Amino acid sequence: MRVGILGAGQLGQMLALAGYPLGQRFVFLDTTGNPSADIGQTLIDKDNTCLAEFLSQVDVVSYEFEHLPVALVREIEQHKPVYPSSRALQVCQNRGLEKALFTQLAIPTPEYHLVDSLETLQQAVTDLINKHNKPVVIKTVTEGYDGKGQAVLKTASSEGVTAVWQRIGGRELIVEAFIDFVREVSIIAVRGQVGEVRFYPIAENHHVDGILRYSFAPLPNLNTDLQAQAEGYINALLNELDYVGVLTLELFQQANGQLMANEMAPRVHNSGHWTQNGAATSQFENHLRAVTGLPLGATTALSPTCMVNIIAKNGDAQQLLQEEGLHLHLYGKEERASRKLGHVNLVAASSEALLAKINKVAKLLPDSPAPCFSFAPESQL
Repeated sequence: MRVGILGAGQLGQMLALAGYPLGQRFVFLDTTGNPSADIGQTLIDKDNTCLAEFLSQVDVVSYEFEHLPVALVREIEQHKPVYPSSRALQVCQNRGLEKALFTQLAIPTPEYHLVDSLETLQQAVTDLINKHNKPVVIKTVTEGYDGKGQAVLKTASSEGVTAVWQRIGGRELIVEAFIDFVREVSIIAVRGQVGEVRFYPIAENHHVDGILRYSFAPLPNLNTDLQAQAEGYINALLNELDYVGVLTLELFQQANGQLMANEMAPRVHNSGHWTQNGAATSQFENHLRAVTGLPLGATTALSPTCMVNIIAKNGDAQQLLQEEGLHLHLYGKEERASRKLGHVNLVAASSEALLAKINKVAKLLPDSPAPCFSFAPESQL
């Protein structure tokens, strides 16, 4: 099976690494001119002249990131199967459409307003802050990730609102009421071509400055009701979109146990990297199984596992690899501020032992923030 991947970054590379043992081979179509995948064949196509060549070499197409022209994906769908579909892509890359779908499917989400001018931004910020007496989060409706294209306002002062509009405005924005939450979590699910669905255990995620730093799964204090709640929400999305492949749903957990949807991603996801070494079948292999029509693999967690992102500066591989249960995944990228260079997966026999490993490894990674998890007392970190 020849698999085409739109995009040529680390997610595409990890997909290929998971697919080679299945006998699959990969062709990447890079439209940025800056690919980092170093496996298979990469076609660099900044001027949209290589599509025919790409299509002639693949049997099925998927993508590693959602910031793609929907028109391009629809064109490819006329020639080859594409999973997930262009409809899923269109919804997931537009926060307005995404929120509307959450509402349609009765998936709770923070109250929000869509705005397209300084005046409507001011009104939305004022209304939400006065109503909830809490800050608001402002995001661009399209693009924006890892904290980019976002702002938080604690007051509705015209100076603050104007500054935000000047920095990220000039386009449609979404203004959301801030939610008090006890932790950020995500659930990853995979759906096959005939509707078979598997769910991974919920992971707890710790972000700093909008960038994911730690993902821990399975959670030691996860109850079946919370897992079932998350599965119900993501399953509704899978069915509505007639989805094929891996889907990620990021959620806020409130103190009363209610989950509220933040956003979703139509692809393998950073918060699912723990599955490479901590689950029976990784998210990457299961995505490929789904899009190529193979039976899905088990999603059972084998051991407590934590993914730690390596950001901006690499640690010392000699030191890191001395830690038992550490698996190092480097992306072959040059060091740069805020850049994801790789990750480590830490595996241990118990959550307590894993917390000790996380604390030790965090100190070996330059400028890595201290780990923080809702279930862990400070004495364990």
